[in-house]
Amino acid sequence: MFSLPVQDNALLRPLEVWHAEEFAAHMDRAREHIRPWVGAGFISQDVEGARGTLRRYAERQAADGARLYGIWLEGTLVGGVMFTDFNAALGSCEVGCWLEPAAEGHGVVTRACHTLLDWAFTTRGLHRAEWHCRADNARSAAVAKRLGMTLEGVSRESWSYGGTRHDTQIWAVLADEWRAHTG
Repeated sequence: MFSLPVQDNALLRPLEVWHAEEFAAHMDRAREHIRPWVGAGFISQDVEGARGTLRRYAERQAADGARLYGIWLEGTLVGGVMFTDFNAALGSCEVGCWLEPAAEGHGVVTRACHTLLDWAFTTRGLHRAEWHCRADNARSAAVAKRLGMTLEGVSRESWSYGGTRHDTQIWAVLADEWRAHTG
């Protein structure tokens, strides 16, 4: 399968069901770090849970929906990027990401998301891409800004974690804005 460089020591490739053991090992390193920021259904506890998560994304991709890609830094799966939602008929998608702590600060998420957005706008002809993050997730909001997205609004108390409700920011970029940002 394909493997795209996102920088000298990092590769982006599809994260598929056969990666379940590697994904589970990665989740063991990342779980507590990403738990506050991602949906509970994404957090795998073991190899079988990892296989289930990867299978759900494979089924959604087969239906031209959500897609999941891993980021390998120096040969180790350290996180990934995804289309959490992908709707070609409506011309819109939502992009997301996650990383284990050791991989932060290298710029790999921004580059990997750039690859996804470029494909969505250029190859698939989508019109709009969104980015949702908790309002207190400054690292995630910074990625949205670097991708040329605009903060469109806040959904108040829309994310529940640890018995507390949190606001969610909604960022977006339109196809013509993307072309101006990247051109």
